[in-house]
Amino acid sequence: MVEAVGDRKWAFLNIDYTVDFVDAQGALTCGEPGIALHDAMAEVTEKTIENGVFTVFGIDLHLKDDQYHPETKLFPPHNIKGTSGRDLYGKLEAIYQENRDKENVYYMDKTRYSAFAGTDLELKLRERGIDTVLIAGVCTNICVLHTAIDAYNRGINIVIAEDLVASFNPQGHDYALTHLKNTLNATIVK
Repeated sequence: MVEAVGDRKWAFLNIDYTVDFVDAQGALTCGEPGIALHDAMAEVTEKTIENGVFTVFGIDLHLKDDQYHPETKLFPPHNIKGTSGRDLYGKLEAIYQENRDKENVYYMDKTRYSAFAGTDLELKLRERGIDTVLIAGVCTNICVLHTAIDAYNRGINIVIAEDLVASFNPQGHDYALTHLKNTLNATIVK
């Protein structure tokens, strides 16, 4: 995976790998495709942190009964502030808690599909001289794709870890990977 990045300065973006999006009982779960990523996601996240790579947890945040958020009409309530559904799934929560005070670990709330929309992510990347993002998480065709589109529009190189992204929609997942490669010039790696 790192070979695909080459000598570029890169960050690891861990998008929405939370209980609500991954656990079989999650409010808006990917189910088995998301669960299947767990061991690899934990391993890669730990290694990036250990190796000093800027590791971002871009996590969806919603307020209970927010009638003004556009997703309210599209999806059931999920990743509600103060609920366990926002916890990182499986070992990821412990990995984050053990490393949360490290300079290269950054947890950020996001309220839209893209981790760039309404956040300081671009600023955090630019101040570190980062020109490439390795994106992993869920859902491939929603938050991962929209984050990648915004990275592309900001001139940031995109690498997608194919075995670290999943969706509840297999056709959407496949379309997103094709779009990422053919339209956004993303490097797709395993």
